[in-house]
Amino acid sequence: MSEPQANPDTKVKFTQLFINSEWVNSLSGKTFPVVNPCTEKPVCHVQEADKADVDAAVAAARAAFAFDTPWRTMDASKRGQLINKFADLLERDVEYISNIETLDNGKPFLDSVDDVRAAIGVFRYYAGWCDKIQGRTIPVDGSYFTYTRHEPVGVCGQIIPWNYPIMMVAWKLGPALACGNTVVLKPAEQTPLSALHCGALLKEAGFPPGVVNIVPGFGTTAGAAVSEHMDVDKVCFTGSSEVGKLIMQAAGRSNLKRVALELGGKSPLIIFADADLDEAVMWAHGAIMNNHGQNCCAGSRTFVQEEIYDKFVQKAKEMAENRSVGDPFDAMTMQGPMVDQAQFQKVLDYCRYGKEDGATLQTGGVRVGDKGYFVRPTVFSDVKDDMRIAKEEIFGPVQSIIKFKDMKEVTQRANRTKYGLAAGVITKDIDKALTLANTLQAGSVWVNCYDIITPQTPFGGFKQSGHGRELGEYALNEYTEVKTVTIKLPHKTS
Repeated sequence: MSEPQANPDTKVKFTQLFINSEWVNSLSGKTFPVVNPCTEKPVCHVQEADKADVDAAVAAARAAFAFDTPWRTMDASKRGQLINKFADLLERDVEYISNIETLDNGKPFLDSVDDVRAAIGVFRYYAGWCDKIQGRTIPVDGSYFTYTRHEPVGVCGQIIPWNYPIMMVAWKLGPALACGNTVVLKPAEQTPLSALHCGALLKEAGFPPGVVNIVPGFGTTAGAAVSEHMDVDKVCFTGSSEVGKLIMQAAGRSNLKRVALELGGKSPLIIFADADLDEAVMWAHGAIMNNHGQNCCAGSRTFVQEEIYDKFVQKAKEMAENRSVGDPFDAMTMQGPMVDQAQFQKVLDYCRYGKEDGATLQTGGVRVGDKGYFVRPTVFSDVKDDMRIAKEEIFGPVQSIIKFKDMKEVTQRANRTKYGLAAGVITKDIDKALTLANTLQAGSVWVNCYDIITPQTPFGGFKQSGHGRELGEYALNEYTEVKTVTIKLPHKTS
């Protein structure tokens, strides 16, 4: 199979809502523009879902979840075959999906290709789980036979972000479908195109109508309608901590639906003086610059031990200045634009805050060109813990380098945050590595690497970075209810 080719002139095929396996216009007739962040011009206009459309999607999902439907009576192994068939179709369409992902998100085309392939891996992983989700028999006291069943939760509302669109589709749909749930998926309004294409592939793969419904729209309307819906059994959300709190409130006000949240982060990456300096600079650079810094688990607080601090800052500056920014369809480009005007302005504002608060701007902090939402990779040194760039999530290519003295001090400072999504440690000392791995308050800790995420490994946060886990076997717990069945027996046997 030939390698996917970049094509900025790729035409968008699907712009309607996907409800009950049919393409339909929004009931209001409203549409919204999907903007190319490189050109600041619309790629296309997509039908805008609001509450009435969400109601229709939930009704379709509820009907598909009824006890006697093709989806509920399907063998678990057949569910796995369907998910694998869907993964085959994703593989067939890697080139097209990668191009539309780059059009509405702005990430380099080759990164989009990697994301689609990663999504395929997640779907194949969960396809293998379908017929391995098992309960237990329990040796209870008395003349009883007791067993447990792991049953699907029901209708799951899934609200995904714009930073990894196709990957978030996989993280959400994979375990939900493996467990036998039905889904109403709301993609981010900035990046709905790859999710909508998935609707067409799900239908082509043979998923029954209503099992997956896709309703692009805005968070305050479509997202709120999903969160508040009385017939949605669970809502899963990836995004900011502020919106996560609103979703929990909506769940409480409505039917007390189950909630899983993967939220923001201000993750520490701690680099000791014994580390290989060049390798440490490389990992730290990728930890904050990859995906344009638009990464919830980005290593956005770079703690560097004082003995190597000055040398580290100089090398970090040089690496940032050598990072190519520009057309994401150019194979030489390492960083495209921020996703939209709001994110672009937010990043530039934080660069201003950093200078105002007294941090030293080593490089960047400015716009690139006069068209598109491009920001120069930015490095700040002399950053203090109480500065806004050290406390608040920027979600952009802004590296804040912070000096520390010893392990006890840096442990306390690293944990002094409302977030707890991820952390990293770079050291040749196994004692330091294991001690910090066990004491850092984070859902993922990477040692001598960063942001290594696989389908098999659970991902999620402590504190205000959310609760629940995605990926791995742990994600299956988020999409099942455990039922205990106890049967009276005439005679007890051991």
